[in-house]
Amino acid sequence: MNTEAVEFWDGVYEARAAPTDPRPNVRLTEAVTGLAPGDVLDLGCGDGGDALWLARQGWRVTALDISAVAVRRLAGLAHAHGLADRVTAERHDLGDPFPPGRFDLVCAHYLHTPLGLDRDAVLRAAAHALRLGGRLLVVDHGSTAPWSWNQDPGIRYPAPREVAAGIGLDPARWPVERADVLHRTATGPGGQTAEVTDHLLVIRRTA
Repeated sequence: MNTEAVEFWDGVYEARAAPTDPRPNVRLTEAVTGLAPGDVLDLGCGDGGDALWLARQGWRVTALDISAVAVRRLAGLAHAHGLADRVTAERHDLGDPFPPGRFDLVCAHYLHTPLGLDRDAVLRAAAHALRLGGRLLVVDHGSTAPWSWNQDPGIRYPAPREVAAGIGLDPARWPVERADVLHRTATGPGGQTAEVTDHLLVIRRTA
């Protein structure tokens, strides 16, 4: 496990007040509503809002994060909200071998890190972990929010089609269903608001 990454992300979550009922990402609720629930893998579960929302919709959730703080908090929230039978929170370094299992949905929301991670390889492995008909949902930042940990003025956010090209999947087996640039008003941890851009990619396993 990458010790530097563990220390960084534990520090990020320790610096935040622990939410009692964290909100899901709006792009998740938009993209997943209407899908038949099944098994879902949440990569980089963070505060746990996505995992809890998915469990409430009937999904069986495996939620991963490198931060022991995030995983411990999510496990506690799942128990407190009566969702412990539907949420499994596990500490996992995605730079290590990809976790076993087959899933109907794999979610990667804002899977950005300042530390070494071959994200293309992680997302490629995630696509291979899908069952037939399953979807890989990748939501990335398309702009920098004022409260982001990364305020590098030179940062460049690849477009969804560029992300898909980087993953390098056979389009005959994993066609792109959506590759959208979306805008919304976001609320930061201190209650401040800002206009932000999201990049949304959905790839479906068809063969």
